[in-house]
Amino acid sequence: MSSADTSARAEREVHFASRGSSYYDILLAVFCVVLVVSNIAATKGTQFFSGDVSIGPVQIIPVFSDGGAVLFPLAYIIGDVISEVYGLRAARRAILVGFGTAIMTFVTFLVVMQLPSAEFYDNQEAFESVVWSGVQIVAASLVAYVVGQFLNSYVLVRMKARSAEAGLWRRLAGSTGVGEAADTFIFCAIAASAIGVDTFGAFLNYFVVGFLFKCAVELLVMPLTMVVIRLLKRREPSYWQ
Repeated sequence: MSSADTSARAEREVHFASRGSSYYDILLAVFCVVLVVSNIAATKGTQFFSGDVSIGPVQIIPVFSDGGAVLFPLAYIIGDVISEVYGLRAARRAILVGFGTAIMTFVTFLVVMQLPSAEFYDNQEAFESVVWSGVQIVAASLVAYVVGQFLNSYVLVRMKARSAEAGLWRRLAGSTGVGEAADTFIFCAIAASAIGVDTFGAFLNYFVVGFLFKCAVELLVMPLTMVVIRLLKRREPSYWQ
């Protein structure tokens, strides 16, 4: 069999690399940092544009979001990379480790909040306000994150089982749409009141804007994501075995 035939056959087969590599460790570390930082940043509600414009029950202006939207899309990008290159079991491990680090972070904040303040420390009330709102944010984030990330990874791996190496962009786009829809809706439903979103129209605004923004970011960086995935596939010795 010629090398061309061998290569074509490999493209038609489903491959995953072993997660016992330094590349997986780096992706896992960045994944956890992104999740923790996004949860902290999400305690700040953000608003763009002034005025009050609605279409039916949907409030269009102002536009509501939260600080977590700045970095959180990267968690799904890394999740896509892990799922595509290392498979569902490796993605599940990353999701569970990220879940644990997020819980550890906010348990630490709760403990620190109870420690006696130094005489020169004047920010105890502000700290408590952020931490207590953060508890609701973390609850929302963890539930949404687990559901969304598992759906994202499951859809991507199932699509790969059908198409093998072909159709990478379809897998990335399809899994992102499913995962982000579930993630954003669950997060907004639980966290909305913590950042001041208290009407149905504002909730729809919060959900739709968050979903479209996250998907737009992932679609914009998809060419780079595909480059990273192809690079990892070439560099991981176990991928094509």
